[in-house]
Amino acid sequence: MAYYQAMGSIPPKRHTQHRRPAGRGKQGELYYEELMGEEGFSSDSSLLYHRNIPSTIAGAREWTPGDLSTVPNHPLQPRHLKLHDLFAAKDVKTTDVVTGRRLVLGNGDVRISYVVAGAPSPWYRNGVGDECVYVERGRARVETVFGAFDVAEGDYLVIPRATTHRWIPRRSTKDPLRAYAIEANSHISPPKRYLSKYGQLLEHAPYCERDLRPPQGPLLAEDVGEKASDEAEVYIKHRGNGPGGIGGTVHELPFHPLDVVGWDGCLYPYAFNVADFEPITGRVHQPPPVHQVFEGWNFVICNFVPRKVDYHPLAIPVPYYHSNVDSDEIMFYVDGDYEARKGSGIGKGSVTVHPGGHAHGPQPGASEASIGAEAFDELAVMVDTFRPLDLGEAGRAVDDGQYAGSWNRGRS
Repeated sequence: MAYYQAMGSIPPKRHTQHRRPAGRGKQGELYYEELMGEEGFSSDSSLLYHRNIPSTIAGAREWTPGDLSTVPNHPLQPRHLKLHDLFAAKDVKTTDVVTGRRLVLGNGDVRISYVVAGAPSPWYRNGVGDECVYVERGRARVETVFGAFDVAEGDYLVIPRATTHRWIPRRSTKDPLRAYAIEANSHISPPKRYLSKYGQLLEHAPYCERDLRPPQGPLLAEDVGEKASDEAEVYIKHRGNGPGGIGGTVHELPFHPLDVVGWDGCLYPYAFNVADFEPITGRVHQPPPVHQVFEGWNFVICNFVPRKVDYHPLAIPVPYYHSNVDSDEIMFYVDGDYEARKGSGIGKGSVTVHPGGHAHGPQPGASEASIGAEAFDELAVMVDTFRPLDLGEAGRAVDDGQYAGSWNRGRS
């Protein structure tokens, strides 16, 4: 996110001495400065000041980050995946957001996973790309080297590549933590058309910097009731030769990961709640790009929120039939009544897969039924990819096998 933040203790000028407090007339030891930057020193970055040398590891071992195998969507057809069938209630207490993710869909640019978690995660770092995690239900505290977040239903949390963090579900809520994880092989940012040449969100954007929540920081080991000397393990997802080109390693650290006394720059995690997205509407049906909230390499993320709909006197509020010539369209239904899908069996927790090469649109009768509607009460997260998505083990496990025939119903 290209606007500047500074937190904690930093020196007046970068790449200069920054020392720990010491007695009168004495110089303390240097803090260790780390540049965390994108695109080889030519894009956004932040400087972090550590108590310990950030390169230090005491040991390493391999880690297999779940079943990342995929199969093509062959024969080509639309699908309905019922994510709420993936996790048994008895298993939630021991499942965490990191190691418990199950792969729903993926390709060489992005992976979509789902998890229902009740246990704290290990320390974790994604070395492959940025993550955008949508909180469907529940609450959690997310502790990162930049600071902490309290996230809840409707929050997106965008976490830059290589950010060490952990997820701690809040057990006092009635709903378990349900998270929809979008993992990029690239960086994730606001749409370029909403940004000035210097990175400010423009007036026509559906949200602005005021809506983005930076971390609460800095955050040190003693701030979370732990010791700076506590040893830790960090689970790292990285490029490798496993399924999807992904490998896993656990690094053993001889100190606590929360050792950053201060940082500044334009690269850091941030949260955004879907309720702060201001929908763009028109006299006739608006195309999906008006719902876009983020983008990565070869994919976009959109959200469909409660909104007033088309006000032309002859408008048909639900979408027209359209053929995804260049993309697969993945819709995750979170809340409300999705008008275009009535009669298809789609409900909360459903994911629809509309692949490129297949024309799709409202279910039979939905267009006529929508005429005269003034507002839609729906909440959904959509990912459109520009390369075909394959089915992960979780997607294969909860495919209803019937959705492709749902447009045939009611034919005379």
